[in-house]
Amino acid sequence: MQVMQATSPDRRAALERSSDLYRSAQQLSAAAAQGDADASWLLSRIYDYCAGYAMDPAGYATDTRAIDTAQLPTSARMAAARARVGRRCAGFVPGDGLSRQAIVAQRVQAARGGNLAAEAALLALGQPLQPSAGYKRDLIGRVRASADPDAYMALAPAMGLAASGDDSLDERIAGTAFTELAWQLAACRLGLDCGPDSELMTRYCANGGICAQDPTQDFSSFVYDAAVPRQGTDTMNDMVNRLVDTTGAGS
Repeated sequence: MQVMQATSPDRRAALERSSDLYRSAQQLSAAAAQGDADASWLLSRIYDYCAGYAMDPAGYATDTRAIDTAQLPTSARMAAARARVGRRCAGFVPGDGLSRQAIVAQRVQAARGGNLAAEAALLALGQPLQPSAGYKRDLIGRVRASADPDAYMALAPAMGLAASGDDSLDERIAGTAFTELAWQLAACRLGLDCGPDSELMTRYCANGGICAQDPTQDFSSFVYDAAVPRQGTDTMNDMVNRLVDTTGAGS
């Protein structure tokens, strides 16, 4: 069996800190072309993060200004998050082709090269490397056993509402909006950057207008403050604790 690799923490941190994702993408593209699966995965993340901007940079800036002047409760925070995306993605243009197809292509290349997070992301996109229920269960088990925060975060959408009614996942933490959050919180617990200016918080705010009222809040405190009802806190904590306990990878 092929050994699946986790993204290097140093490489992941460098991507989070990068203020010039266009340059980072150029460097990663060269490495990906040489068969570096980790580089292909990180490149796909840049494409995903910058796709909305790259489609129409001028239009993106115009929309950001319009949001900023809309005087809605989240306008200022959403505009700030979008401005952060615009600064980091500057340089990309429509001709760079940051499409869903390009993202999937990089993830397929990364997954076939051994990157576990990319393999999990393909399942979340509805395009797993193999379509069988057995493969899906095996992949979830490998993600659990890896304790790789990138893989947990990549798998999270597949373990939320998308898994509702999936009999093959009856005994897994899956099937509701809260289980998706549990997988994301577990990724944070395992070491993913989930701080106030992290990619995760920026994407929620810039793309969906789901912004923390307190700009110093990290993802975990934001979720417990805004998304988890008080009576559900113990249940959420239990799910997250089970997910980070890799000795229970089959549960």
